[in-house]
Amino acid sequence: MAKFNTIDDMNLDGKIVLTRVDLNVPVENGRVTDATRIEKIVPTVKDIQARGGIPVLLAHFDRPKGKRVESMSLKQIVPALEEALGQPVKFGDDCIGGPAKRLVASLEAGDVALLENTRFHEGEEKNDSTFAASLAALGGAYVNDAFSAAHRAHASTEGLARLLPAGAGRLMEAELKALDAALGNPQRPVMAVVGGAKVSTKLDLLMNLLDRVDHLVIGGGMANTFLVAKGIEVGKSLAERDMADTARAIMEKAEKGGCTIHLPVDIVVAREFKAGADNEVLPVDQCPADAMILDAGPDTVAALRGAMEQCRTLIWNGPMGAFEIEPFDRATNAAAQAAAELTRKDELVSVAGGGDTVAALNKAGVAGDFTFISTAGGAFLEWMEGKDLPGVAVLEAAVD
Repeated sequence: MAKFNTIDDMNLDGKIVLTRVDLNVPVENGRVTDATRIEKIVPTVKDIQARGGIPVLLAHFDRPKGKRVESMSLKQIVPALEEALGQPVKFGDDCIGGPAKRLVASLEAGDVALLENTRFHEGEEKNDSTFAASLAALGGAYVNDAFSAAHRAHASTEGLARLLPAGAGRLMEAELKALDAALGNPQRPVMAVVGGAKVSTKLDLLMNLLDRVDHLVIGGGMANTFLVAKGIEVGKSLAERDMADTARAIMEKAEKGGCTIHLPVDIVVAREFKAGADNEVLPVDQCPADAMILDAGPDTVAALRGAMEQCRTLIWNGPMGAFEIEPFDRATNAAAQAAAELTRKDELVSVAGGGDTVAALNKAGVAGDFTFISTAGGAFLEWMEGKDLPGVAVLEAAVD
């Protein structure tokens, strides 16, 4: 893993510490409905304070596209932030200029401040150097704790880190260490579970994983495309038939590289896509012409568990079937529970990420048992695809 500074490596005593965090949380009627992301930044804020720094939080909210939109003001996040931190939070009506300068000038040791939505300025998403300099003028150090925004080269995620002593916050540090343990320098053998609807949306991911993992499990609608590529009829199932050649190329590359691809050996089919629909378990090559494959069957799960028991690292992105509705969540639930059990026994390092994945693991009741679950979404996926993340690369460059 490339080196990067953390809070422990930085001299923060008496300094205003511009701290990039993720506060892009769900809000209804001006109230935060899920404070998970807010709660995750608490260790960083408290550790900055413990080292004598004064955290001034920078964040975006929604997509105002460079204009002030009152419904997208971070002011509505303040009550939830104060509750999570257990102390008052001072709010600045802008993130640069007079309001920001006056607020920062008023801060004392032990204070926490939140500045207004960085995306109210066009310079944020353009990574404008003048805007970044205006932000930098407010502080004496920079901490990035928003891995979820690290795939964006914005002023508050990349430009600012070039202008001030920079390091990773606790959440960013945990994400980077977990990801390194999963793909950077993992214990082998490594298994990746990749599910989802379409091969076309995860082509970069699949191609990158072929060179990095020993076992690649393909689930969800994506698996149907691979079955079609093998000449197996899938009835009315979701499948990208025009991607069959691509699927065959992936399977050929895997075979040459020593990566074992796991596809369903039995399937759960139904004539209707609705909760509680009549369904049956069939061998993978016996899908009726008028039916849809909505989940993997029990033999597939058993085979997956057997392979999982031979592995030491698991990285997971995407469900095995139509997990949103019962009973087509069974394969996802069973596979997740197997991974959780092996993790609890210290036989497996398990890392998962992506919106549907987190929802599926929560639904299976095992999210707390995985080694690490990333809530970063797009950044997690781009990292799995092998892409450089600007917000991470600039922290690594700061150590060189």
